[in-house]
Amino acid sequence: MLSFMKISASSAYDRGSEYLVGLDLGTSKITVVVAEREGSYGEAQIIGIGQAPSTGIRKGQIVNIDQTVKSLRRAIDDAENMVGENLSEATVAFSGANVESVRTTGMISLGKAPRSVIKFDIERVIEAAQTELSVPGGKMILHTIPVEYSLDGTRGIDDPLGMAGMRLNIELMSIIVPVAVVHNVKNCVTRAGLEVSGLVIKPLASALGTLTPEESVVGSAVVDFGGGTCGVSVFFEGRPKHLGVVSVGGEHITNDMAVVLKIPTNKAEELKKDLALFSDSPPPEQPNDLEFEYMGRNYTCPLDKLTDIVRCRVEELFSVYIKDEIAASGIASLPGGLIITGGGSKSAGIDQYLSKTVNMPVRVSPPLDSGRMPPSRNGVEYACAAGIIRYVLEKEKDPLKYIDYSFEAENIEMSNPTIPPLPRRGKSPFQHVVNLFKELF
Repeated sequence: MLSFMKISASSAYDRGSEYLVGLDLGTSKITVVVAEREGSYGEAQIIGIGQAPSTGIRKGQIVNIDQTVKSLRRAIDDAENMVGENLSEATVAFSGANVESVRTTGMISLGKAPRSVIKFDIERVIEAAQTELSVPGGKMILHTIPVEYSLDGTRGIDDPLGMAGMRLNIELMSIIVPVAVVHNVKNCVTRAGLEVSGLVIKPLASALGTLTPEESVVGSAVVDFGGGTCGVSVFFEGRPKHLGVVSVGGEHITNDMAVVLKIPTNKAEELKKDLALFSDSPPPEQPNDLEFEYMGRNYTCPLDKLTDIVRCRVEELFSVYIKDEIAASGIASLPGGLIITGGGSKSAGIDQYLSKTVNMPVRVSPPLDSGRMPPSRNGVEYACAAGIIRYVLEKEKDPLKYIDYSFEAENIEMSNPTIPPLPRRGKSPFQHVVNLFKELF
């Protein structure tokens, strides 16, 4: 009989390896992804993915803490068994309603004569833009993302560090979420045995998990077609321009089918996966009339009627709700087209059908790292999980690219919405002045 010994994460550090753990908190399933790398800055390789059916979550929001904790524990156990390690902390991707994407601007003077921009200047201009934002009661800023810099009126600057000028401007995007949602997420993950080392909104993680560098530069929209929600992200010039969540997902299609056929939703979900509802050329074995037996009762339904109902729901979702989210980005043209991922994108022919609906190129995308992920756990439904690892790595390379709320910084009361502090190295304003003079002279 073979036996497996679990090694704690600390022993992995002793071997010179480091583990990065991501947790995708979804409506249909919970996924835990584990990546390993040599040292602190080596290339990360996904070595295991655990999963479990999600209970206690509806439309991306936790509605039953005990059920959610049990689902989390099953997914964590699955991941630990796969990699042979005890996991201790994770970066958590979550969704939910009432996600707001708000833009503000800021400006600072660099002096009467042109000089090079230093890191302290970037921090100052970000703070200037943050002061223009008013956070409603009961809400907090989850992410602060620089959208665009401009220097002396020259726009479209990706990174002004080291460039010369007299006036630095910034356009900043802040992702605002309800404080209670964040509190419930942290509470459930902690009760399941993991510390929350970071948070990321699901649309951002899904985009990082699927977008190629070229698509993010020319302009593309990503839709994570999940069970309870659709995460929408728009990228242009390599940066996110808008992030949003639509509280409609694949479960709504399943519910429509269940109502029409007068059957339980689990049977409707089974039929949805088996039928080619979006294909212009369905397989020859698919009959014109859907006939089946369920729990001792015979059912008959014209397939074209069922197809029309499902297509109408999807067309409404993409031509109204998702179209509005894309329009909110202010990007007039998206040459990279629409990239769809998530479990709802698995329906055969959905890309060709949506291409006609949204009048732009559409492709279904698995994770960019699918070739290096465990077999059978590298499909479109794992794009968000893989994107969490990419998010962690990008933050390490550039801490000012995604400034997010951190539980490690301080244990603040969840009732007090806050602006995320900048990841500064100095201990005081005086130290920043010292650093400024060092860099200037």
